[in-house]
Amino acid sequence: MTLLKGIAASSGIVLAKAYRLIEPDLSFEKRKVEDTAKEVERFQVALSVSKDELEAIREKAKVELGEDNAAIFEAHLLVLSDPELISPIEDKIKNEQVNAEYALKETADMFITMFEQMDNDYMKERAADIRDVTKRLHAHLLGVQLPNPSMISEEVIIVAEDLTPSDTAQLNRQFVKGFTTDIGGRTSHSAIMARSMEIPAIVGTKTVTEDVKDGDFLIIDGLKGEVHINPTEETIASYKEEQIRYEEKKAEWAKLVNEKTVTADGEHVELAANIGTPDDLEGVKNNGGEAVGLYRTEFLYMGRDQLPTEEEQFDAYKAVLEGMDGKPVVVRTLDIGGDKELPYLDLPKEMNPFLGFRAIRLCLEEQDIFRVQLRALLRASVFGNLKIMFPMIATLAEFREAKAILEQEKEILVAAGTPVSDEIEVGIMVEIPSTAVLADQFAKEVDFFSIGTNDLIQYTMAADRMNEQVSYLYQPYNPAILRLVKMVIDASHREGKWTGMCGEMAGDELAIPLLLGLGLDEFSMSATSILQARSQIRGLSKRDMVELAEKALEMRTAEEVVAEVKRVTEEK
Repeated sequence: MTLLKGIAASSGIVLAKAYRLIEPDLSFEKRKVEDTAKEVERFQVALSVSKDELEAIREKAKVELGEDNAAIFEAHLLVLSDPELISPIEDKIKNEQVNAEYALKETADMFITMFEQMDNDYMKERAADIRDVTKRLHAHLLGVQLPNPSMISEEVIIVAEDLTPSDTAQLNRQFVKGFTTDIGGRTSHSAIMARSMEIPAIVGTKTVTEDVKDGDFLIIDGLKGEVHINPTEETIASYKEEQIRYEEKKAEWAKLVNEKTVTADGEHVELAANIGTPDDLEGVKNNGGEAVGLYRTEFLYMGRDQLPTEEEQFDAYKAVLEGMDGKPVVVRTLDIGGDKELPYLDLPKEMNPFLGFRAIRLCLEEQDIFRVQLRALLRASVFGNLKIMFPMIATLAEFREAKAILEQEKEILVAAGTPVSDEIEVGIMVEIPSTAVLADQFAKEVDFFSIGTNDLIQYTMAADRMNEQVSYLYQPYNPAILRLVKMVIDASHREGKWTGMCGEMAGDELAIPLLLGLGLDEFSMSATSILQARSQIRGLSKRDMVELAEKALEMRTAEEVVAEVKRVTEEK
């Protein structure tokens, strides 16, 4: 048995076989072949197998992801049937007496280069199709299996170096019971998605892809951050009991699903959920969410080959607003950039994308995209309790410009007779330190703040939260962070406004007592964290937590703060 330690990114315990989601080695050497007819036949077999595989994937995608998402596989099948690509490969094998792998690569590279240089977005997309399809062909020629998470049909634990948001979105919850990665942290997108999918996850193990083979039996302990590889029967039995105990605890929390979130001394706070799609609403309701504190609209834009239309967006926003039955829904406008890219936008490559052309900066520059989203939101506003939030605001000028565009689109819609709510609150995410420092001025103009601690912490500490070497500097409990949070909350309260938090810190068991004491009004977290947080808050006195927070603000290190939180809460 091997034990790996990592970061507990999503709670729970799961036992299952490993499925390595890792790109295989497709390297090969150029060879001279004598029997070219046999080599062409070998290529045709790989072609036939690839077509069968893609047809199966297409049919499965139609059922599980819908016709639109399955269309990409139609395009791939067309590439495999295109004589303009296939004939030159077969001719190269015959005329140059080379192996099929070499002929395939040479021909495919020629077409990819040609399409990528065309001044036409549609043709550029064909280059991506050829690259994808030829990778599949190469794999079959080399006798290598390409991983395909959408075709998993048994219970597994995914093992990967990392998972992109689109990778994670393709995972089938019925069969994917958990995952573990080499890199990443609690705030990486894969970790956030794991919590929304309610599957245990361990990230940042550093070596899990080296240590685990396909079919190894794994135990993921999402409470302690441990991965057990091929454990003993005794360990398996022990963890099955632990799994039962955890489920019993969850059953106790479930009894609070319809309860309000009230402290031991009668103070109410709001527990909200972070969501990515309308499908996440079921989890919000099942976990007793009192609001949606962050609707990440970028997922509407991802995993597709063109921008979503105004109607597509309207339908999604309307579904969420209606689904929440009048409870607040905070929608964050498009937050693309950093580690979230849209291939079809062809954004410039940047040295430091997290500090670059992203979020509101992109929207103010690409106003056509921004205005479509705002129109869809305004039209949907009459179907529920909508609050609009602009991300990555650094200056008052940015907020004023974004709000002015919103008002312009509202005037146009109202003039055309389209109903729009007059009760829409407009706020900002506070994720840039300068904005937190200037919160007293922002508070005079915004309706609310929502603190995005994932970025606020990394910007304040000058430490990339995805970089394992500086991960020790990602310190939610550092007094510097707590002071910034306090500044924002106090500034909003002086103006009669409210402050929420939509960063992962809001659902952190150690941070909750501090945030309660600092006066946070709304805690927005993964839906699966809500009931546990509600149970915790019901056992805390607001008065006592205010004293704890005041002490923490005067401390010098994150370690001192953590020790004090544990001392105070364990005494309760």
